[in-house]
Amino acid sequence: MLKTIEEMRDKMVDLLCKVIEIKAISPDFGGEGELDKAELLMRYLKDFDNVERFDARDERVKGGVRPNIVAKVKGVVNKTIWIITHLDVVPEGDERLWRTPPFKAVIENGKVYGRGSEDNGQSIVSSLFAGIAVLNADVKPKYNLGLVFVSDEESGSEYGLKHLLKQGIFSKEDFFIVPDVGSPKGELIEIAEKSILWLKFEVFGVQSHASMPVKNASRRAMKFLLDLDEKLHAKFNMRNDLFDPPYSTFEPTKRDKNVDNVNTIPGLDVSYMDCRILPEYSLDDVIDYIESVRRFYEIKDKERLNVEVIQRSSSPKTPENSEIVLKLSETIYNLRGIKPKLFGIGGNTCASFLRNAGFRNAVAWCTTDSTAHKPNEYCKIDNMVEDAKVLSALFFDPKY
Repeated sequence: MLKTIEEMRDKMVDLLCKVIEIKAISPDFGGEGELDKAELLMRYLKDFDNVERFDARDERVKGGVRPNIVAKVKGVVNKTIWIITHLDVVPEGDERLWRTPPFKAVIENGKVYGRGSEDNGQSIVSSLFAGIAVLNADVKPKYNLGLVFVSDEESGSEYGLKHLLKQGIFSKEDFFIVPDVGSPKGELIEIAEKSILWLKFEVFGVQSHASMPVKNASRRAMKFLLDLDEKLHAKFNMRNDLFDPPYSTFEPTKRDKNVDNVNTIPGLDVSYMDCRILPEYSLDDVIDYIESVRRFYEIKDKERLNVEVIQRSSSPKTPENSEIVLKLSETIYNLRGIKPKLFGIGGNTCASFLRNAGFRNAVAWCTTDSTAHKPNEYCKIDNMVEDAKVLSALFFDPKY
């Protein structure tokens, strides 16, 4: 079976190139959705034992749906190992920073360049070809194989995994692998994610001519955000070496446009903060503390200051001795000769939604140089092929 995967290398590269060149961007980021990419993959799944689409309605996109594909190969034991990847990609960002066209696949020095090549094209292809190898193996797999290709991962998963979780297709006894985060050697298995808190701040002032300042909303916002940033880091300063970085982060990020001309003082500043908080802390405690700082500035300046939570999520940790951690660790060791280490991330993957829904045998793993969301994103072809071997081997227990 592993030899078969190696022989399919060129087909894997060909599919990855096709995947990259389908611009599957969420309508939240100005795109047309994931339908074209889903229809491409459906053609590769025609021989699987069972294939279903669970589309979520969304009139903003092509075809009016956000597709979610579930494909299965039946095993001997009535337990499923699910491999979950996502169809959507983020926009290219500043195209001037790219050496090659973002949505044109370019192969150079054993790498395939293009937006979505690593996130999540590499794992779409590796999981699909792992499934093809399992389907065509001479021996029936011990476990059921489940491939899931979801929409909307990059902008909240409301039309993707969250939609699928409502369909009741998963069992609490199942295993889940989300190949969406990892390390260059594939030695790291993710079992935990920091809590996420996205905040929007509306800081009011008085719009006026720049030569006659009254109360500058931008200056007021800058003072507030810098002070809040320092206070949050001082208040919630615990460390946890499972994560990198091993502490909570509170980062001012996006800032909305205010006035059009230089010589007008803005009367409103709208800014945002992305907080990634260690699971030891309650998000309610963090929000309460931010509210106390907000009230102080509103009273001090005698001017409005609003705080809005625009996203929050947290999830429990997958137990370090869970079955999927032990099984994946053993498989990696058998194929690569390395003993995996467990770690946590500040990012967000589908694994967090699974853990929140009570599916505790959920991990994230792949082999990656971590170029996701960056200009000149790429996938190492060797990583894609070797990951397919690990994923396929999970379904055949040497002791069985």
